[in-house]
Parts: sequence; structure tokens; C-alpha cells
Amino acid sequence: MSEAAAEARQGRVEFTGSRHELLGIIVRGYLLMIPTIGLYRFWQTTWKRRFYWQNTVIDGEPLEYTGTPAQLLIGFFFALAFFLPIYVALFTLSMQDTDLVLLGYLAIGAAIWFLSGYAIYRARDFRLARTLWRGIRFDQKGNAWAYALRRFLWSIVVVLTLGIAYPWMASSLWRYRYRHTWYGNRKFEIGGNWKAFAGPYFGALALNLLSIGGTVFWIGSAHDFMLVGTTPIPGPVGLLACLGSVVVLAFTLAWYRTGTASRMLSTVTIGEAALTVRIGPGALFSQFVLYVLGVAGLLVVLGLTALAAIGAIYAAAASGGQSPDAAAVMAIFQSGTINVALLIVVYLVILGAFGLVAELTLSFGWWSLLARGATISNPDSLHSVRSGGEDRAVIGEGLADALNVGAY
Repeated sequence: MSEAAAEARQGRVEFTGSRHELLGIIVRGYLLMIPTIGLYRFWQTTWKRRFYWQNTVIDGEPLEYTGTPAQLLIGFFFALAFFLPIYVALFTLSMQDTDLVLLGYLAIGAAIWFLSGYAIYRARDFRLARTLWRGIRFDQKGNAWAYALRRFLWSIVVVLTLGIAYPWMASSLWRYRYRHTWYGNRKFEIGGNWKAFAGPYFGALALNLLSIGGTVFWIGSAHDFMLVGTTPIPGPVGLLACLGSVVVLAFTLAWYRTGTASRMLSTVTIGEAALTVRIGPGALFSQFVLYVLGVAGLLVVLGLTALAAIGAIYAAAASGGQSPDAAAVMAIFQSGTINVALLIVVYLVILGAFGLVAELTLSFGWWSLLARGATISNPDSLHSVRSGGEDRAVIGEGLADALNVGAY
């Protein structure tokens, strides 16, 4: 590196958003999904992205998201065409012999895995093409089918090598994505390779094998378990060992994710501008802890709500002149319409509540950590970048949404 590059000005990256603001967006979205039969989620996704983008300030200039809910909605309808043949195949398989059903399901599973690779790449293309900084648009070029095939073939290699080849797979996919990413008329480059993944991956794998293996060995050798019916339950020390294994798993996951992201992203350059990312595993681990506490609190609230609802139902049965026993309570639910309506409402509330906790802790936490841990060397060199046109394709984002492989 030259002395001029070493002394280049450092551009800060800041994230100014708050969980309180994001909470308002999510709650409003959930409330409006009910009367719109779920269609408002495309508007909610757009508002969430605008929240994340506009609160990410790079060298004093915020990102801008120009996507619209209508684009997401149209993309989702396009995605349904991808799944129509799969639905027909599943229906046909249900009427075939057992051997054919197994082979058919394996083939459909492989097809969905392949399509998920295509969807991930096209969804990234959709988001980048609608992201601006300093009025210049990003873009994802390359070929989504080529990326999907690369991902699919690497997946086979990883399975055949029992996971040993994963660092090579991960680095190959990272390089393909970033070497086909553009900012205006300037191309991204990435210098990282499999070595950025090998240390965190194999280290995390070894620690988890030792932790889980040690726990199983202790419980088996010390007979530290009890039988509840026919189900073995770990004893006091075994239970602590199991809890320790979960903590090790969470910390190694944080170590792997922060380590690989920091190493790979710190090799990304755009011409003379270079990105540096520094995120410690403890910061992400704390977000995991926050998530667990949020889920535990949510379970307590749901449990208390369920108890209150049961008490109200018993009270209603008693006020109707019936003895408040189980038979009287069940009589209230004789209507099939009431049953279906209650099941739908309960399902949506629980699903939305857990989604809310995950968004406010994991998604928000990772985005903010990534933004606040980044700096850009020589950002002034990007003033000479010229704008490019917008990629208006929408089908990839819809397919990613349908396969639940989208992000933000």
C-alpha cells in the first residue's frame, strides 16, 4: 500500500435508527395485515427497508431505497408461476406408489434448493438496483442461473465431504456476488478466499463437537439422567452441561458470523476506496442473549394470556348457568366457524409476536453492528463515479419472498 493510500481520509459509517421506531413500523404493519388479508406485508417490507436504508449514513450521506410495494406485489404474483408446476407435481405424487413418492419428493426438494439459490441472487439484485448513495445507483450483474448452479453443485460437494468443503463453497459464492456488484459505473472487487472462513468454521465445529460429545459422554458414563415414562431426561449436572452446550453453540455462531463477515468485507474495494469492517463476537452474542430473553418474556406473556382466556371462558360458562367444567367449556367451541377463526387469530398473533422479537433483536442488531463496525478508506475517490440505469426486474424478489430466503 502506498503512503498516499495509507493516509487517505477515513469515512465513517453510522446507524441512526432506533428499535422504538422500528417497533412502530412493525406493529402498524401487523395491524393492517388483518383487514388486507396479508397483502399489507409488501408495504410493511418497503417501510422497513426505507427505515434501515435511510438510517445508514455513509460518510455523511444516507442510503436511499426507491423500491415500491407494488413491485414486491407484482414480483410475488410472478413467483406463483414458478410454484404452479411444483404444486401439480406434489398433487400427482400423492397418488403414486411409495417408491415413486420418495424419489419424487427428493427431486422436488432438489429443485426448490436450486431455485432458492436463484431467488437469493435475484433478490440481492432487486435490492441493490433500488439502493442509491449520493444519487448513484447500485447494481447486481452476473447471471442468477449460474449462481444457482454454482451453489447447487457446491452443496453436493459439501454433503459428500461431510461439511469439510464448506469454506470453499462460502468463499466462492461471496466472490461471485461481489465481483458482479457495481456502484454506478464502478465495479466492486473482493480479495478474500477460503482462508477467511476456514479458521472460524473449523474452530466453531471443533468446539461444538467437544461440547456436545463431552455432554453425551458425561450423561452416559455417569448415568446422570432419569426416565420420565420411557423418555430419558438429563439430571442436574447433565442439564447444566446441555445448557453449556447451547451457550457454546450461540457463541461460536457469533464468532463465525462476525469473523467471516469482518474478514471478507475488509477485502472489498471499489476502485481506490476500500472497506474495513470490525465486529467482535461478544457484540453479536449479546444480541442472541437479548433474543432469548425476549422469547422467554414472550412465552410468559402468552402463558399468562392463555390462563386469563381460560379463566374468562370458565367464567362465561358459569354465568350461562352451566357448571364451569371441561364439558361446559368445550360446548362454547361447538361452532366450526368459531374454531377456525380462533385458530387463525391465535396462529397469526403467535407468529407475529415471535417475528417481532426476532426483528427487533437479531435483524436490527446485526444491521446496526455491521454498519457501526464499518469504515471506508478514501471515500472521496467515489465522487467521480457516474450513474447507471435501474434494473426494473421484479421476479427474483417475489421468488425469494415465497421461498422465505429474502433479507430485510
